[in-house]
Amino acid sequence: STIVLIIIVFLVSTGINAKKDEGKLTLDRLFSGEFESENFGPARWLKNGKKYTTLEKSLNNKGNDIIAYDPAKGKRNIIVSAKELIPDGKKISLKIANYSWSNDGKWLVVFTNTKRVWRQFNRGDYWLFNLKTRKLKKIGRDAKPSTLLFAKFSPDSKKIAYVRERNLYIESLDGKEFIQLTKDGSSNIINGTFDWVYEEELHMRDGFRWSPDSTKLAYWQLNTEGVRDFYLINYTDDLYSKVTPIQYPKAGTTNSDCKVGIVSVLGGKTKWFKFPGDSRQHYIARMKWAAGSDEVIIQRLNRLQNTNWVILGNVNTGKTRTVIIEKDKAWLDVVDDLIWYENGKFFTWISERDGWRRLYIVNRVNGKMRRVTNGNFDIISIVSIDVKKGWVYYIASPDDPGQRYLYRMRLSGKGKPQLLSKNKKGTHSYIISPDNHWAIHTWSAFGKPPITDLVKLPSHKTKKILLTNSKLNKKVSKIKKTSPEFFRIKIKDGTFLDGWSIKPPDFNEKKQYPVLFYVYGEPWNQTVLDRWGRRNYLWHLMLAQEGYVVISLDNRGTPAPRGREWRKCIYRQVGILASNDQAEGAKALIKKYKWIDPKKIAIWGWSGGGSMTLNALLRYPDLYKTGMAVAPVTDMRYYDTIYQERYMGLPSDNKKGYKEGSPITFAKNLKGNLLIIHGTGDDNVHYQCTEAIINKFIEYNKKFTMMAYPNRTHGISEGKNTSRHLFELLTDYLKDKMPVNK
Repeated sequence: STIVLIIIVFLVSTGINAKKDEGKLTLDRLFSGEFESENFGPARWLKNGKKYTTLEKSLNNKGNDIIAYDPAKGKRNIIVSAKELIPDGKKISLKIANYSWSNDGKWLVVFTNTKRVWRQFNRGDYWLFNLKTRKLKKIGRDAKPSTLLFAKFSPDSKKIAYVRERNLYIESLDGKEFIQLTKDGSSNIINGTFDWVYEEELHMRDGFRWSPDSTKLAYWQLNTEGVRDFYLINYTDDLYSKVTPIQYPKAGTTNSDCKVGIVSVLGGKTKWFKFPGDSRQHYIARMKWAAGSDEVIIQRLNRLQNTNWVILGNVNTGKTRTVIIEKDKAWLDVVDDLIWYENGKFFTWISERDGWRRLYIVNRVNGKMRRVTNGNFDIISIVSIDVKKGWVYYIASPDDPGQRYLYRMRLSGKGKPQLLSKNKKGTHSYIISPDNHWAIHTWSAFGKPPITDLVKLPSHKTKKILLTNSKLNKKVSKIKKTSPEFFRIKIKDGTFLDGWSIKPPDFNEKKQYPVLFYVYGEPWNQTVLDRWGRRNYLWHLMLAQEGYVVISLDNRGTPAPRGREWRKCIYRQVGILASNDQAEGAKALIKKYKWIDPKKIAIWGWSGGGSMTLNALLRYPDLYKTGMAVAPVTDMRYYDTIYQERYMGLPSDNKKGYKEGSPITFAKNLKGNLLIIHGTGDDNVHYQCTEAIINKFIEYNKKFTMMAYPNRTHGISEGKNTSRHLFELLTDYLKDKMPVNK
């Protein structure tokens, strides 16, 4: 009885302690899966806009059922069950990575067995499911597993096209036709998809488009001959090292040749469009059919990316004509919001030509532009156009660059914008139905995990909650924390920087705290966003519980919706102005708040944030005492053509900027504590960058700490326990080099 009593007391006491510990974050908890977010979808609206489909776990079989919902009536039915997606001879349903419907609604294609191509899992197997016969079959005939990319139905729902080993193929859905459209795909010739730099920096992966009449394909072809190989070396997977070459154009070096052509679905020769100038000194950054099957519309950028020729190409004659030319003294972003309406007479266009990202309507014939939106604010993206009723739906945030809201505006430009997502501050995103009556809406905020609901438009009234993330929300609500604070701080030259801070749960303004700055700072991303921050947010909370204040600032040059001048004033001086803004922001905060310990200022970041960390630590060694740089670019010459030249120009024309913007130039200034982390298999920011600055530190006899993760890529996540190990390394280093004040 005594033993039983002891056991009961032990169980009760440990249960009480467990409840008390729910508010305390640890690395073990962060990486246990306890804080995993639920996902909704992928959701697809059917073409008529009357229903949407999504994936749900099957009750009777392992796998997912594909469910259709009628938003108006609230009806639910299983369109395809997991049981029906079990291939012959197998016992397990296909694991659905993605799926799509034919226009006639009679066919489903499922993407599965995926493999990664650089950043994303684009290669895999595709299976067709006939909704009438309920038969499942694999496409690709004798294709090797996981070698197909971007399988897409023809608009007439009779064929499917895909890329296989750098060539284009077409199959009829009835299985009678199988045609290889291109046959020159090789180690240097890429048809229907892209090389490393196009994929990474222009977000181009799917490289072919069906004509609306289903008789032709328009596609990109890249010739990578002349692009030099960069070698990744794997020392650990075998007795002898393995070398993997990647055709990677570093700043100032040779790019791929790129062209666009038209091929018949019956096969035959490709008709190529011809453009003036050297094709290796231009990028064909976007291409789509121009509201019909006779022309395509192309966005062609010069190498400096400060001129964009918007070109119509006649598929019958091969002739081209320029509709508009967009220019900027700095750089231009390609326009993904080009939408045709009124039977192809007009298309939408986003331009910063008057200082703000505004919506314009362009006349197809004469290129004349009519401005739709006014006011000093940026359109972030177009979500949908309701041509029948004359509305454009777009994302913007005129009053707070860290938030995202849905607005609508008359296409005529008359009247004022209407704010639709009125209910909550934070970040709102939408998948709007084709008839613009409904939207699948997801909201999150800083410290608030995503919630997804079905809303009626334009009232934005919730019809149904689709995803609550209730378990995660409950877990997060129990964490001991203070509410995050968003602020603006004025720096020496009068500029206001946006920021957020996370303070310890027992914060006392009469005490002094060490501060860790979280930074990115490059033109590619913001950190000061009012949205769910996932693992980084939780890790920062954990550090706050340990007694640190965590702060993030957005310097000039980040892609915040604060006008063209904000974003592009850093042209040709990336790393210079931005790091100065970060330092001046830190100084202004130290001056304003006595609770900041000026002797304990640390900074950390990943990728561009790793570069900024090094620039801060090495340029302002008396301000920042500790830096933790993950996967940094240390010398701008080592990064790729499209990204680096977009913001810095060519190395030959901006030698001073490349030198002064690179952290390696200031290696001799190292005074504080530095931890550098890099994956040796990083195909994006090469491990070369870290080795180069290490050599400089050795030359100047500077002490530092570094960690190389063998064969890990840019995200340093491959392999068992890698992410857990990395964040423990960061945590321990911070605690050791900059302990909290007792």
